[in-house]
Amino acid sequence: MAVTVRIPTTLRPLSGGVAQVSVDGTTLSEVIAALEAVHPGFADRLLDEAGKLRKFVNVFVADDDVRYLDGLATPVSDGDTVSIIPAVAGG
Repeated sequence: MAVTVRIPTTLRPLSGGVAQVSVDGTTLSEVIAALEAVHPGFADRLLDEAGKLRKFVNVFVADDDVRYLDGLATPVSDGDTVSIIPAVAGG
C-alpha cells in the first residue's frame, strides 16, 4: 500500500531535499523501514536504541498522533499521509 510521507525541512537532507516521499507499508513500522531502505538515516533519527519512536519526534497518520493510537503498530491505508513533525522547544 502506497503512503505519502511528509518530510520536515530539518530531515530533508536525508531525502535528497524532497518534501514528500511515497513508500509502501501497512503499519507505521513498515513505512519507516521502507523509508529507511530508500533513504538511509531516517530510522536513526526517528527511533531510539530500543526501536521506539524518539520523544522529540511526533508522527501523525492521517492527522492522528500515533502516540494516542498504536504507536509503531498503527495501521496505514493506501493513500494515507504520514507526517513527521519534529518537536519544537524554546521560550
